[in-house]
Amino acid sequence: MLFTHPILTLEAVRNTAAPVALARVSGLGLFSDEAARSGQSAALSNLTDVRTAPGWLSVRRPVIFLAGRMKSLGTELLALFGTMVRTAPGWLSVRPSQIFPSDETVRSGQHTALSNLTDVRIAPGWLSVRTPVFFSAPAAPADYHLPVFPAEIANWMSPAVGKFIIDGTLGGGGHSEIFLKAGATVLGVDRDPEALAYARARLAAFGERFSTWEGNFSRLPEIPGIQRGELADGLLMDLGVSSRQLDSAVRGFSFMREGPLDMRMGPSSPRTAADIVNRWPEAEIVRILFEYGEESKARRIAGAIVKQRAIKPFSTTHDLANCIEHTIGRHGRTHPATKTFQAIRMAVNEELESLSAALASAPAVLKPGGRLLIITFHSLEDRIVKHFLKHRSTEYLDDPGWPEPRPNPDYQFRLLARKAIVPTAEEISLNPRARSAKLRVAQLLDPKP
Repeated sequence: MLFTHPILTLEAVRNTAAPVALARVSGLGLFSDEAARSGQSAALSNLTDVRTAPGWLSVRRPVIFLAGRMKSLGTELLALFGTMVRTAPGWLSVRPSQIFPSDETVRSGQHTALSNLTDVRIAPGWLSVRTPVFFSAPAAPADYHLPVFPAEIANWMSPAVGKFIIDGTLGGGGHSEIFLKAGATVLGVDRDPEALAYARARLAAFGERFSTWEGNFSRLPEIPGIQRGELADGLLMDLGVSSRQLDSAVRGFSFMREGPLDMRMGPSSPRTAADIVNRWPEAEIVRILFEYGEESKARRIAGAIVKQRAIKPFSTTHDLANCIEHTIGRHGRTHPATKTFQAIRMAVNEELESLSAALASAPAVLKPGGRLLIITFHSLEDRIVKHFLKHRSTEYLDDPGWPEPRPNPDYQFRLLARKAIVPTAEEISLNPRARSAKLRVAQLLDPKP
């Protein structure tokens, strides 16, 4: 075999108080050079002298990790007899192979972007190694949510001093931070009190230029400032669930972690996932699995849910996931409960209904010339957004039975990007959850006199 699995050991590591330097690396976590110097491997739960922010590797000595791909086995051997070590969940096994070009940069505490170093290649899941050093990447507070399309959002929204932008789906505040750093004033909207509290603390340094409003983005016209006529230069809607919500077991969004069947994005949601699976009629469960999850085995799954709940009501995510797996089996890498969980989550939060209402109200919250940016992650969401923008950006409507085209009474927008913008391969490698994302951009027209 060309590959060996990592051996995770629990040897102690001496704590130090030396300052750390930061280097830009996606997906890498805690690292201590003590183990590198001694040649020992260490469990990073014992380390206190280094920690990471999203996408940053904190180290006391500069280290670059080399990796690549090979056509047949998924990686490229960087040395004929080099050991290739595959990562275990939550762990990375690495061996330092080269230092930064400038030691002065590291000693001075400046940041060095690894993307600027042409001899560094990171391949997802694989690292080339020499001397064993183990480290883990636990979720830090800053890991609330990694925003997608950061460069594209900044480019199309064009935030600047004097502009007022509404972030209709605030989440961890990643996009809002981009706007604020450009000098804009931002109102963050979210139905999740936890997200609002986190973003307020994170973006407190921007003072009065950042404010929040708790509520569903479908209710944007109810914002007090909007009602006073304070219209926005831009509106962003980043649909879907944040990474923090997905990774939180107590929120019940994922079958990967044992948790209550909740799935609410905020306390205002009128129902939980448990309400749906334990109380809804079988026909309604079939409907949402077909419509929201596009699940071909909806009838079998719904029948199994109804049969199981008659014996014992569902209470946890694992209860539901196991029932589905036992019903339809497991084939391939995707868990058989994936589509069902998605459908139930969308039903719990009325996501498609909220999206339609938010789109309809967008012209009422934007200034003439204001920009509307929408990020979708699901084909149903993108279909709704695409049809809305296509209709609202068509000046004349035509029909074979009409003698001539007629003016479209809903003509309000101009498409700034004719097609959906998709993430680059580089962004997907840095943020795998961006792989299904699409960005659509439009601009509100001046009303005709």
